[in-house]
Amino acid sequence: MAEERAGLEERILIKDQHTKEIDLVNRDPKHINEDVVKVDFEDVIAEPVGTYSFDGVWKTSYTTFTVSKYWCYRLLSALLGIPLAVVWGFLFALISFCHIWAVVPCIKSYLIEIQCVSRIYSLCIHTFCDPLFEALSKICSNVRVALRKEI
Repeated sequence: MAEERAGLEERILIKDQHTKEIDLVNRDPKHINEDVVKVDFEDVIAEPVGTYSFDGVWKTSYTTFTVSKYWCYRLLSALLGIPLAVVWGFLFALISFCHIWAVVPCIKSYLIEIQCVSRIYSLCIHTFCDPLFEALSKICSNVRVALRKEI
């Protein structure tokens, strides 16, 4: 009975991973587009002091910019959002597949194969270089440096 319940809970967790509820209010919870695409009217168009257009033109320009940006984004996301989601989903699935089935096994295989070479290299270094550097350190250990300031 406990095994059946654990299996059912595991299946529910697996199902919830793909069908979880999404937040329609906070659509960037990890803030990946925080600094990239926040472009407001003031970021693009600004009039310096002494060079002002008519107030009506300025207000109309602001409204036109804001509304056209809003509706162009909505139309583009309605037309291209789903096809691009399919493309990006396919691309990231392909990257995941390659990473899981090719990259990681190749790296693991390389690490296993290079371990033998690593041991031989380490043995050679310890056999030949350690005595040489020990001898050099004993030669240089009696060297004294004195600094004097001459006027």
